[in-house]
Amino acid sequence: MITRRWLGVLSLLVIVLISYIDRVNVSVLITDRAFTGHFGITGDRVAQGALMTAFLVGYGLAAFFLTPLYESLLGVRRGLLVSVALWSVLTLVSPYALGAVVLVVLRAFLGTAEGPLFSLKTMYVSEHFTPGAVGKPNAVTSMGVSLGTAVGLPLITYLVNRFDWHSSFRLLAALNAVVGLPLIAFFVRGRGIRRTAERQSFRATLGQALRTPRLGSILLIEIATLAYLWGSSAWLPSYLLQERHFSLAEMGAVASLPFLLSLASGFLGGWLLDRLPPRRLPLLFVVGSIGTGGCVLLVIGADSAWLAATGLVLANGFWGLQGPAIPTLVQQGAPAGSVGSAYGVVNGIGNLVSAFMPMAMGAVMGLLGGQGFAAGYALLAATQAVTLVCGVRLLLRPVPQPEAESGSGSPASDPVMDRSSLDSNRAS
Repeated sequence: MITRRWLGVLSLLVIVLISYIDRVNVSVLITDRAFTGHFGITGDRVAQGALMTAFLVGYGLAAFFLTPLYESLLGVRRGLLVSVALWSVLTLVSPYALGAVVLVVLRAFLGTAEGPLFSLKTMYVSEHFTPGAVGKPNAVTSMGVSLGTAVGLPLITYLVNRFDWHSSFRLLAALNAVVGLPLIAFFVRGRGIRRTAERQSFRATLGQALRTPRLGSILLIEIATLAYLWGSSAWLPSYLLQERHFSLAEMGAVASLPFLLSLASGFLGGWLLDRLPPRRLPLLFVVGSIGTGGCVLLVIGADSAWLAATGLVLANGFWGLQGPAIPTLVQQGAPAGSVGSAYGVVNGIGNLVSAFMPMAMGAVMGLLGGQGFAAGYALLAATQAVTLVCGVRLLLRPVPQPEAESGSGSPASDPVMDRSSLDSNRAS
């Protein structure tokens, strides 16, 4: 039933939202002297950036290597239950880490536990929606990225200042255990893993995924998109407080605005995807990258703090437009039965490479001192140049559409799904 499918989509939106509150947690905490003093990283930009980088390295490795195992052995529902249970435990023990090194290791383990998330949500959409109708569910589940970031920044800021930095970790552990696990148990219904006779090995599933057409261009776009996200979200609170001299209250509010706009533009992108011919889908990358890059350059050159804030908001609006197009490209081209793994390859490598953006920005900022933030944000503009080149390339050489295979795996209760059994989907 359509209602049941969409309950699963909305549940996945909430799961993604919680995961992104967790990701911005450290971005806010590195502005708190009690937190940085406790772990001995006050003033150390590289060490502060490493907290995000360690998470993303674990995330990227898990997305690449664990996703084929989840796809062939566990399926969507059980894979999510395992992942979210681990998130809750690891978040709960993090504030009790004995030093910065142990905290970095725990962040890497947390990233490993979260790694399969976007591939699993992509599998869910592919299993329950036809190829021509995946744009909106992709957009809705991906809205958790912007919504979680927009909610997380002011929420964590409030918790740290109202209570202490430990409270943010405790809240996140509770959200995963009390909200995330029940939503998966009640509303996320996978179609089940393939029967033993049909089950593919890890190697076969991964091999199929690596044969996805135009994988190189899609991968570069994912790297650039995630590098922008991780770089901007990791350093946005510090930029607003230290470079633009906003008050703490203003920072919490202003930092959420770019992600609220990307929330709306992401849904617009999903709506457009279901109306554009498949070969025109890369137009979203071209328009989005030009707009994002131009607005970041405005931020760098702005004299006024509020003009810079406006540029940040508009940049995220153009950036959000691109998000749903990446999983849709994977869904269009990935061989049947390997959609989750194909997105795992894209999302895993994308996160592994982009993981170094917060640390790279931190290193540039530390090296250049007074001009550090401008140079760091120039790296963000460079990511959009990569997206633009790859978007144009995909317009000239579109992803070929695989032939539909009738009747395999469509739910009998949903006649719409019987028209095609193409597996397809995405995820940052």
